[in-house]
Amino acid sequence: MNQKPSNAFVAAAWIALGIGMIGFIVGLWRSDMLLNEKGYYFTVLMFGLFAVISLQKAVRDKLEGIPVTEIYYGISWFSTLLTITLLVIGLWNATLLPSEKGFYAFAFLLSLFGAITVQKNTRDSQIFNKNQDPS
Repeated sequence: MNQKPSNAFVAAAWIALGIGMIGFIVGLWRSDMLLNEKGYYFTVLMFGLFAVISLQKAVRDKLEGIPVTEIYYGISWFSTLLTITLLVIGLWNATLLPSEKGFYAFAFLLSLFGAITVQKNTRDSQIFNKNQDPS
């Protein structure tokens, strides 16, 4: 990788992450859910963000020949799929309007996409800067 991500792509990734997270959290804040329900969805969001960043790093390390244990690689995939499953189960059983369920699902997916892309851009920028260093 010898090309640094464009500023527009970096900005779009951060905007996607911000809109997804802020939208999801504001939706929770303004909802009529019980506090334990809000906590569940917030925890699923935070766990999901961590899981996809971990997965992106593990996949990228493997592609670049950096050693990654199979257990860590598997746990990263499992955690990512688990967060999506937990959100689906929570929304399926929630007493929310279908439009609210859709809002939370899409805000969650936008957040995950943004987190993956921000992680990718950060790594690509570091590799580019390392390759450009004359020392």
